[in-house]
Amino acid sequence: MTASTTTPARQPVLFAPHGGGPCFFMDQPVIWDRMAAYLRGLAATLPQRPRAILVVSGHWETERPTVTSSAAPPLIYDYYGFPEHTYHLQYPAPGSPELAAQVRSLLSAAGIANDEDPERGFDHGVFIPFLLAFGDADIPVVELSLRQDMNAAEEVRIGAALQSLRGENVLIVATGMTYHNLRQLRQSDPSSAGASQAFDAWLTKAVEAEPEERNAALLRWEAAPGARQCHPREEHLLPLMFAAGAAGADLGKRDYSDVVMGKAMSGFRFG
Repeated sequence: MTASTTTPARQPVLFAPHGGGPCFFMDQPVIWDRMAAYLRGLAATLPQRPRAILVVSGHWETERPTVTSSAAPPLIYDYYGFPEHTYHLQYPAPGSPELAAQVRSLLSAAGIANDEDPERGFDHGVFIPFLLAFGDADIPVVELSLRQDMNAAEEVRIGAALQSLRGENVLIVATGMTYHNLRQLRQSDPSSAGASQAFDAWLTKAVEAEPEERNAALLRWEAAPGARQCHPREEHLLPLMFAAGAAGADLGKRDYSDVVMGKAMSGFRFG
């Protein structure tokens, strides 16, 4: 066999929007159609089928980075006030105790204290977009938490410690939203729409810069135009910092762009 048939392809890093709650599975599809189509098309853009997926979502925070270590993680229906059928969605993807252990080893080698949680399941920031992107639910998935202190530099560092997994056919996915002000999302106030457009343009320029410049810019995100109006709290943006760290020297590019309820939203890919 040639090396090309025996060496796993290096997977990219994805920052994918996960929508609002179980939005793709409700009776308002038009609003979310383009985002749903983007998610459904992600698997076809990969160099090969991943052996496993490591995912960080904006919906799990712990004191130290923590991995799910169950072989069969349950689902956490962490959304409220939605139709009954959305609490019966199923995503029976297996976990991977082996990958969880590998993640912990890599973090420890980088001097990053970490934990595992054998009971924790997948929150909706994972299973809602994955029902579209990897709907067969047959690829093992491990979720990694965000630090609850919202330290952007540490998220970049954590991602960087795990970038070698990409060369072992592990897909690294970060899910969040580039706009996450729920109070203003449904409002037609021109100032919030303008803030989303300004921040989205700044964020795209930052992500597409050279890696060193990119990471430095992302750490200054609060100074960007419209930043705090778009993210009163940054938990849905910080997965992007993790993704930038895992990208290493790979350039980033915007591969999804849309306007949802008047607010600009994007998705990004590295490598």
